[in-house]
Amino acid sequence: MAVTGSGVLSASVIKITGGKLISLDTTDLLSFSYLSTVHHKLSHIGNKFVNSDQDIAENLAAVKSRVAAAAKADGRTADQISLIAVSKTKPASHIRAAFDAGHRVYGENRLQEAEEKWPLFKEEFDDVRLHLIGPLQRNKVKRSLLLFDVIETVDRPKLARALAREMDTSGLRPACFLQVNTGEESQKSGVIPEELDAFVALCRDELELPVQGLMCLPPKNEEPALHFGLLRELARRNGLDQLSMGMTADFETAIRFGATCVRVGTAIFGGRPPLPSNPD
Repeated sequence: MAVTGSGVLSASVIKITGGKLISLDTTDLLSFSYLSTVHHKLSHIGNKFVNSDQDIAENLAAVKSRVAAAAKADGRTADQISLIAVSKTKPASHIRAAFDAGHRVYGENRLQEAEEKWPLFKEEFDDVRLHLIGPLQRNKVKRSLLLFDVIETVDRPKLARALAREMDTSGLRPACFLQVNTGEESQKSGVIPEELDAFVALCRDELELPVQGLMCLPPKNEEPALHFGLLRELARRNGLDQLSMGMTADFETAIRFGATCVRVGTAIFGGRPPLPSNPD
């Protein structure tokens, strides 16, 4: 799937990365304004809790319809977008409901939680595709390769080297995405944009990891379109054709910027119950 987003930022919007000017190659500022409004409206969607398998099936159908509409607006078809149903913290019964509705692509944040839920599902459904979308520790690489089909959070050289060693040993080669810290946030994982070219060269060329694309998590208080546009241009510059970006509040914007994978949890499985203020 090629990165073919039509783009909605003006070419006047640029970012300096590693001494190079990256133009966010777009033409329609009105579209950018529209998408900003959409993102604001959607940022409050999905806090309700699901009460039945029917809720999940209906939510999934609604999200797929929105994915199709956004893809069409970008000159693509729905089958060019992979909808990753994020099932972190959700019980197996909720995942079963999504399976019954025909969905097969899922995302989990934590290896231990995934190990508790997914082996039986993967045994039952041979067409399931499971993405790791959370941080990965080096001491858990071997176990992760046994379970996940895609690792979206390759974010540092030491992890990349550990993955390469274990792939050589095991023969297992799940697809990899490199995580980019587009907002350069100190508390967030990912390589910063100015270091990405060297990281791509290390992972893809030297270590020969099966790098398919880039992934990002925009800062919560910034317009996500700016980060989606930057990620798209970084991917183009490095000859990568897949982008994992966009969640419940902004996946339609991400698709307009060329996303090939969107990670949607709350809009499908409902909000997460609040943690008790006093566990005693």
